[in-house]
Amino acid sequence: MKVIITGVAGFIGAALAERLLSQGMEVIGIDNLNDYYDIGLKKSRLSRLEKAGQQAFTFIQADISDKNAILPLASAHQDTEYVFNMAAQAGVRYSIENPFAYAETNVLGFMVIAEMARRIPKLKQFIYASSSSVYGGNSKTPFAIEDAVTKPVSVYGATKISNELFAHTYAHLYGINCTGLRFFTVYGPWGRPDMAAYLFTSKIMAGEPIPVFNNGDMRRDFTYIDDIIDGVAGAMNCPMNTAHGSAPARVYNLGNSKSETLMDYIKEIEQALGKKAVYDLKPMQAGDVYETYADISLSTRDFGYAPKTAISEGIPKFVEWYKSYHKG
Repeated sequence: MKVIITGVAGFIGAALAERLLSQGMEVIGIDNLNDYYDIGLKKSRLSRLEKAGQQAFTFIQADISDKNAILPLASAHQDTEYVFNMAAQAGVRYSIENPFAYAETNVLGFMVIAEMARRIPKLKQFIYASSSSVYGGNSKTPFAIEDAVTKPVSVYGATKISNELFAHTYAHLYGINCTGLRFFTVYGPWGRPDMAAYLFTSKIMAGEPIPVFNNGDMRRDFTYIDDIIDGVAGAMNCPMNTAHGSAPARVYNLGNSKSETLMDYIKEIEQALGKKAVYDLKPMQAGDVYETYADISLSTRDFGYAPKTAISEGIPKFVEWYKSYHKG
């Protein structure tokens, strides 16, 4: 089986590619290797995939918003059965500083990948990364698929809502099976340097203060990377329900289904490191939300999604990886 994965040098894209390669699939990976964060980390992920995949992994360096580079891949890989769009300009806070990067990658880039996908004759499913950010400042918890997503509070969140709208449109117009997965605060080995686990760990080890927003009064549904990849793999094998003539488009939450306090998360990092943090207490940042919390009942019902990694287990695994990676 052949699949295409965009954002293959990214945190989730690389983890997904590694899983599918281990299952004997052929992976065509696309990434532009931009410098939003350390390119060396991205290249290290790619190196792991090249070793794991041998001849089954092909890397294409290209920007998903470049239709001249992307659209011909539909003809070159007509036997592709799944397209995974994991590429995105990530980061809620950075989306306020540089909104045009988000429009180019997350909106235009998404359309280009959707256009490529619809031209692949053997395509079974187009699966793409959405985000808990679509829920905006929703005060009802846990966040359920049925909740309105019409009031985003960040540019990033708005672009992810647009992805879901475009996916529904392409499903309606072309009959493409489209599945959106709303990820909730993913962490774990090989994670991004701009995310909490990586940022806090690096600063605590260096003896530097860590930024703690809203004076630490925040809650997140922290989800371990292996649980997320279990969910993506489960969605691959879940039949599409198109009863009553509806478009073959659906959306699921993938979270840990447990809202943890930010301070408890930090304490787990401190414990794993054996070192106390120095807190730099700050107000809530623009675009941030107080709490995220996933209702995963639909993903559990439809494809047996069952996250099993608590932060007390996941954080030590991340810290162990961090020390090993930076030692080398």
